[in-house]
Amino acid sequence: FLSEASRLVGTDREKDYGDKVENHSNIARLWSAYLEIEIEAHDVAIMMTLLKIARTKLGKVSKDTYIDMAAYGAIAGEIKFKEG
Repeated sequence: FLSEASRLVGTDREKDYGDKVENHSNIARLWSAYLEIEIEAHDVAIMMTLLKIARTKLGKVSKDTYIDMAAYGAIAGEIKFKEG
């Protein structure tokens, strides 16, 4: 699962959606405007991980759910430690 998450985050998803840190920063700005509270890129990655966790409680769960959880967790860590 970790190998697949790493591959997706570093190649396929980046080709499709651009730089993951920049993408999460863009999402944070949009969520901040909508919610009228400050959301950071790290928050986005954590909340996306929580979304994936929530999906494990309902319906049919796929391997992709767990791969995405690993990927979002890694993205959260990368963002957090790039912040300094």
